[in-house]
Amino acid sequence: MKKIAIIGASQFQEPLIKKAKDMGLETHVFAWASGDVGEKVADFFYPISITEKEQILEKCRNIGIDGICTIASDLATITVSYVAEHMGLPGNSVETSIRSTNKNLMRQCFEEHGDPSPKSRMVSSLEEAEEYDLQFPLIVKPTDRSGSRGIYKVSSADELAAAIENAKKQSFQKKVLLEDYVEGKEYSVEYISFAGRHSFLSVTEKFTTGAPLFIETGHMEPAGLDDDKVADIRNVVEHALDSLGVTIGASHTELKIDAAGKIKLIEIGARMGGDFIGSHLVMQSTGNDYVALVIQCAMGEKPIVKMQTEENVVAVKFAFDDKDCDLIEGFVKLHPKNVLQYDVVRKQGEPVTDSSSRWGYCLANFLTREEAKIQLDLR
Repeated sequence: MKKIAIIGASQFQEPLIKKAKDMGLETHVFAWASGDVGEKVADFFYPISITEKEQILEKCRNIGIDGICTIASDLATITVSYVAEHMGLPGNSVETSIRSTNKNLMRQCFEEHGDPSPKSRMVSSLEEAEEYDLQFPLIVKPTDRSGSRGIYKVSSADELAAAIENAKKQSFQKKVLLEDYVEGKEYSVEYISFAGRHSFLSVTEKFTTGAPLFIETGHMEPAGLDDDKVADIRNVVEHALDSLGVTIGASHTELKIDAAGKIKLIEIGARMGGDFIGSHLVMQSTGNDYVALVIQCAMGEKPIVKMQTEENVVAVKFAFDDKDCDLIEGFVKLHPKNVLQYDVVRKQGEPVTDSSSRWGYCLANFLTREEAKIQLDLR
C-alpha cells in the first residue's frame, strides 16, 4: 500500500485524509496534538507541529512515504515543499512556498514580472510608515497570515498607528504590509497544476463585510462572469502562477475587478481555497473532485480535469450573529433538499473578528444565482 503524509489535522484537513483513504492510500498525519478530528481519522498520527519540518522530514524518511500534501494551511505548504524537495517527491520548491506565504515577497515577485497588483510597502512601526508619502485609504495587513486576520482599511493617518500594531500582533514575523486600496468586486480563482501546466477549475464570487475588516460572509460558484472576462482572469492568473514558480498542485488566487474591468491581484496561495471553496464548492459546481486532484498531484499522477460546459449553482453562507443563525435555521427547515451541510453555534457576546470566529455556515445548491443570493442573503 502506498503511503501519503498529510500536514495538519484540523477539520479543514479532514476531507483530504478521508479522500486519501478512499483512494487506497495509507495516511500519515502530522500536527500539534490538540484533539483535532484528523488525529482520529488518520491511519497514523504523529504529534509534531506542522512547523517542525526537520522532524517531519526525518519521520517521513523512516516511514517511506510516496507523497505529501496539505489543503487548508499556508504555513503547512512550506513544510510540504521542504519534505518533498529533500525526498525527491512531487511538490513546489521551498522558494515558491515561501513567496506564496509571504505577502511582501509575493508583491515584489508580481512587480518584477509585471503582474497587476497593488503597490505596497513593508514596515514594522508607525515611524517606518511615516517615511513614505502615503495616500489614503490604505489596506494594512500582516505579511504572513490568512483567514482575514489582522486586515484593516485605514482612511486617515489618525487610524494608522492602531492598525499597524494590531496587524503586527497577528504577524509571525512582526511585519506589516501597507497596500494601496483597490476598488472593485472580489473574486477567487481555483487551479490545479502539474508539470508546470495550469488547469483552470472555477471562479468564485466573494461576499465580505467590507471595510474595515473584509471578513468573508459567503461564496458562490459560478461567479456569473461572461466568457471574455473569465478568459482575461485566466490569462492574468496563469502568468502570475508562472511568476511565483507554482508548478504542481492546487492554487487559490484572490483578485478584484474594478468598474472599468481592470484586474488586480490581491494574493495567491499555493494551496486550494478554504471556506469550503476547494473541498466542496468546486466539486458541486464543476464536477471536479479538487481534493482527489491534489492527492493525484502529490503522488506524481497527472490529474484529469473534467471540462464542464454548464456549472451548477452552489453557495455557502456564514453566520456572524443571531440574525444570520435564524436565517440559516429557517432556510434549512424550508429547503432541506437544497442543503448540503450546515452548522451553527450561537456565541453570545463574541464578536466576529476574523474567519475563524464566525458562528457557523450553511452550504447549499440552487437553481439560479439570484435564488442563492435571495435565500441566503448574499450581498
